[in-house]
Amino acid sequence: MTERCEMKIIARIESDYDTKFGVPRQSGLVNSAVSRIVFEPEYRNPDALRGMDGFSHLWLIWQFSECVRDDWSPTVRPPRLGGNTRVGVFATRSPFRPNAIGLSCVEIDRVETDAILGPVIYVRGADLMNGTPIFDIKPYLPYADSHPEARGGFGFTPGQGAVQVECADELLSLLPKEKHQALLDVLSQDPRPGYQHADERRYGISFAGFDVRFHVKDGVLTVDEILQNRT
Repeated sequence: MTERCEMKIIARIESDYDTKFGVPRQSGLVNSAVSRIVFEPEYRNPDALRGMDGFSHLWLIWQFSECVRDDWSPTVRPPRLGGNTRVGVFATRSPFRPNAIGLSCVEIDRVETDAILGPVIYVRGADLMNGTPIFDIKPYLPYADSHPEARGGFGFTPGQGAVQVECADELLSLLPKEKHQALLDVLSQDPRPGYQHADERRYGISFAGFDVRFHVKDGVLTVDEILQNRT
């Protein structure tokens, strides 16, 4: 039998997450953030999306493009467990895998047709870095894909690890108004690694073309500075 393993990039996502640090830990945690899926030229056929209006959510199959490497390890150290405990790679969603493939469930916001880009899918709740290549898109089927009784192991549960966010209005106003809630929601998830919780440490994330700097103390994340990134 001939084995074939070729994967074609059908699209790329355009999101506000310019770096890995600050990307939500899972899809669906920040539904206020809207991203768009732009198809590669050969897949810009509107017929490929026919019937999509009957679904509310999609599965995205994509590549951890910043984590591709030739070697692999059977165990990894999830930040959720403090960065020191090793568990099996197949018991995690770590990007460091034999095949650097990710899976995310996103909500369809709308589908628009661009004169140049063809059909573009706008989605909510994506946890993909800007420019991430997408291999496939499949509809989410509630009767088959939803299992409320399933156990979550050591993974995060909604609201776990969340912090209160304080950001002065004059700082928040530096961002486009439509980005305000998404930034606050991203920060409320506490982007810091699980093993870095020093009160005196200052952190920064790149979001929507801005450098957002903050510190966390006593469960309150305070935004110290927002600067526009230089291109």
